[in-house]
Amino acid sequence: MLFGKLLPREGNFFEMFNQHAHCIVDASNAFSALVANYADPRMREKYQHEVDDAERAADRVTHEVNRALHRTFITPIDREQIHLLINSMDDVADLLQDTAEAMALYDLQHVTEEVVLLSDLSAKCCALVQEAVQKLGRIADPAVTEQALKLCEEIDRLEGDADRVLRSAMSKLFRDAVDAREIIKLKEIYELLESVTDKCEDVANHIEGVILENS
Repeated sequence: MLFGKLLPREGNFFEMFNQHAHCIVDASNAFSALVANYADPRMREKYQHEVDDAERAADRVTHEVNRALHRTFITPIDREQIHLLINSMDDVADLLQDTAEAMALYDLQHVTEEVVLLSDLSAKCCALVQEAVQKLGRIADPAVTEQALKLCEEIDRLEGDADRVLRSAMSKLFRDAVDAREIIKLKEIYELLESVTDKCEDVANHIEGVILENS
């Protein structure tokens, strides 16, 4: 019994998940502002820096979670679940930064309606991820568990919407565009943005796994 008391117990993993989810929302909000202000090069640069800052903050939280895993013997949920969840969350922030960087590197001159739609769906998914993550520390409450699962279902639905937007965008792009360089640029950006929603769905799946095993 004394040995159990002396073992290093759970780091504040749920709080670190919340911090990371906040970074994801910051990155998605900055990306949405980047898209909304894309015609203004000065504002475009400003919001790209904000996306970068949010992604770096998310990286710091991820590193702290991984350090805490090495220091902690008794964790609040399975160690593999913690590892999978924080890394899938970090993938969301990375993809938002990758998309903003691709738009700058490819010197994209204007955003299309499809970029706006996919950006909006990504932002909605990120906000839902934050809501779901915030409930993880209280899944012993059946009402909270039900709310979290509904949020995960909504993320899945939005990811399906993003799939449909991507397919329509690709069809339109290859049917109507005449500049091969523009096709290459937009194809990459569409796919990156849709991947943000894919990764949000991965996060939702991991949250569902945590709930099923621990509630």
